[in-house]
Amino acid sequence: MQHYLPLEKYGLIGNLHTVALVSKYGSLDYLPFPRFDAPTLFARLLDHKKGGFWAIQPDAKEFRSRQQYIPDTAILQTRFFTQNGMAELLDFMPIKDQENSGVIVRMVKVVKGEMTFRMDFKPEFDYARAPHVVNRQGNQTFLIQSEGKDKTQIRFSASKPCTVVKGDLKGTWTLAKNETICFVLEGPTAQEKGLPQDLMTYFDDTLKQTFRFWHNWVAKSTYQGYWQEMVMRSAITLKLLTSCTYGSTVAAATFSLPEAIGGVRNWDYRFTWIRDAAFTIYAFLRLGYMDEARKFCLWVMDRCKDMPQPSDLQLMYAVDGSTDVHESTLDHLEGYFQSGPVRIGNKASQQFQLDIYGELIDTIYLYNKYGGPITYSFWKALCSLVDFVADNWRRPDHGIWEVRSEKQDFTYSKIMAWVALDRGIRIAQSRSFPAPLEKWIKERDTVYEEVYEKHWSEEKQAFVQYRGATTLDAAVLLMPLVRMISPVDPKWLSTLKAIEEELMAGSLVYRYNLTDGAQDGLSGDEGTFSMCSFWYAENLSKAGQHHKARLQFETMLGYANHLGLYSEQIGKQGEQLGNFPQAFTHLALISAAYQLNRQLNGEKKNGYRDLFI
Repeated sequence: MQHYLPLEKYGLIGNLHTVALVSKYGSLDYLPFPRFDAPTLFARLLDHKKGGFWAIQPDAKEFRSRQQYIPDTAILQTRFFTQNGMAELLDFMPIKDQENSGVIVRMVKVVKGEMTFRMDFKPEFDYARAPHVVNRQGNQTFLIQSEGKDKTQIRFSASKPCTVVKGDLKGTWTLAKNETICFVLEGPTAQEKGLPQDLMTYFDDTLKQTFRFWHNWVAKSTYQGYWQEMVMRSAITLKLLTSCTYGSTVAAATFSLPEAIGGVRNWDYRFTWIRDAAFTIYAFLRLGYMDEARKFCLWVMDRCKDMPQPSDLQLMYAVDGSTDVHESTLDHLEGYFQSGPVRIGNKASQQFQLDIYGELIDTIYLYNKYGGPITYSFWKALCSLVDFVADNWRRPDHGIWEVRSEKQDFTYSKIMAWVALDRGIRIAQSRSFPAPLEKWIKERDTVYEEVYEKHWSEEKQAFVQYRGATTLDAAVLLMPLVRMISPVDPKWLSTLKAIEEELMAGSLVYRYNLTDGAQDGLSGDEGTFSMCSFWYAENLSKAGQHHKARLQFETMLGYANHLGLYSEQIGKQGEQLGNFPQAFTHLALISAAYQLNRQLNGEKKNGYRDLFI
């Protein structure tokens, strides 16, 4: 097996505080602990020598494996096949209220013949920067403590004896049919309760609890349409990326996975982007998950309370809402497939991105309409944000793609400025809230005319990336989806045609063309953006091109990995690129499926089914 596995070989498990990636070969190669944006305990994904891992694999020169989720859950099952037998490995994280109570449960069972397994448990605290010590607490239980500044403790237990080898835990066992081994890794809070003497009893109890949680959560979905399995897998993935403590949603599970192998476009996505989280709430609302929308709105309310001025709204926050997401590099890690630098934190947090006001206010608008009425005190904070957009929408910004070159009058940013004003007006009118409506309406209409007339290129016959540009940008695919333009407007259909000709490779859509004058202040190549590819399918459906839309959508479904997971981008050989799995791709899948399903069923617009009105 090569040093680094393709991203599509991994599955995701989580406990709504953090997540782990488990390969189809039984190796847990990534785990920030105890929270999404915390330092890693395992990070072989980013350095195969130093990062740390936890592998449970057949002790054989050759073996085959298959991996699947137990339906409607985040419980991962890996099957191993050798010449002597067949075995199953179950991996899951029980859902706990406290983030420090994180637990990973792994159980391997031989179901046919016999099989010898080897286990390697190699933790590396604090992004592999802190040494650790191992203290045996019993024949099969070990306390492992970081010697770094945070003194993190974890406890490892197994149902069969393990040995300590240079600070790591190892074991080799031969199992006959129906024999099992159970392993449990616990965080500090979970350790206080202690484990039962029989780990299999603990395994059975927590497995039942985890089954029950996921089945009950899935049952709350109101989606009954086509592609239900893929839609619900995407919904479960979004839920796994959502903090049950804070209600915030991270943009992706991982950090610093490259957008091109060997490239430098490696970013930390383990934070709550206002934009990404807002779109995630759209997806939850469409599926009937009102509680997730309510908790995010409460999180937003807290950010508004902490914000002295509307201009202080950051485009991203830590999971707990704190503002310090300072970017730095981990020079001691070589990166995925040696694609350095490995970055943690994100410098883009200090950029001005006008569009986040539109996405945020649209989310509040939808929640106010379908989830529950917002309070007047919250409206006053929201009113100041709308007013800020009315006064500042002409300012150039860094845009949705967070370019590290000069600011521009990005078309997408103006579109979302229009959304901010439009949704603010709608909330005020529907709730009879006091607001400077005359001013807002005037500015909203001015923004519309600005985009429609001045962000249009006669040469390209399309809406371009920014005012005066000669390049296209797939972000404008949101223009009909947020109801700023009719999906059959001649200018829009011409733009859609231009995107097909200049930004598409088969069914895959690039966000912009780096070889055609687009500048983002970075070197290197990148793949196609799966989010944009799903947006394209939704646009086709809205434009009445239903057969073409369905072909586009179902072709994109074929780019998921074996578990239905997507990273940010697709490479030239169909490989997953960028951070994995990415919320934006999965929410775009849900949105496109929802739109196509409506068209296929001939549904009428009613209730929360049409969330963009």
